[in-house]
Amino acid sequence: MDKFEEKTLSSKTVYKGKIFEITDDEITLSDGLVRHREIIHHPGGVVIFALKDNGNLLLVKQNRYAVKSVQTELPAGRLEKGEDPLFAAQRELREETGYVAKNWESLGYIFTTFGICDEKLYLFKATDLTFDKPQPDEGEILDYFELPLSDVYNLVKNGTINDAKTICAIARYNLESLQTE
Repeated sequence: MDKFEEKTLSSKTVYKGKIFEITDDEITLSDGLVRHREIIHHPGGVVIFALKDNGNLLLVKQNRYAVKSVQTELPAGRLEKGEDPLFAAQRELREETGYVAKNWESLGYIFTTFGICDEKLYLFKATDLTFDKPQPDEGEILDYFELPLSDVYNLVKNGTINDAKTICAIARYNLESLQTE
């Protein structure tokens, strides 16, 4: 058995909700020890780094109940079952900001908290934007706005933006930009 290999002996669903489920998995580690892992199974999502021609970045502000605060973040959303990530990103950008992008580029993906959850977020850069109109989901209350990229960096630096998916997408964009210089 490989040093890092873990074998699943059993898996039992202990919670099944509308968005995710939790399983209690019994596993064997490579050293033979048997352990339990509680895993949150999430359908994944998309994050959109939407950059306008004027150099401004589209952001949204919304209340995040779990942390009891209004957060500033990039447009993002959950994947529907079997949905293509690019299609989901296009849908979410229009729903949350009203913008449609001609150009789409993958910035890769991230795992949010892989110690306990299998959620995978696909990061996209969207450019050549045109405005149509926002079409938020029912019950989705948010404001969209734009800021120069330098102002967004300052919001990350001063802790106003502390959303991990937003910071990761910004970092991936910056790494991509450095490679093209």
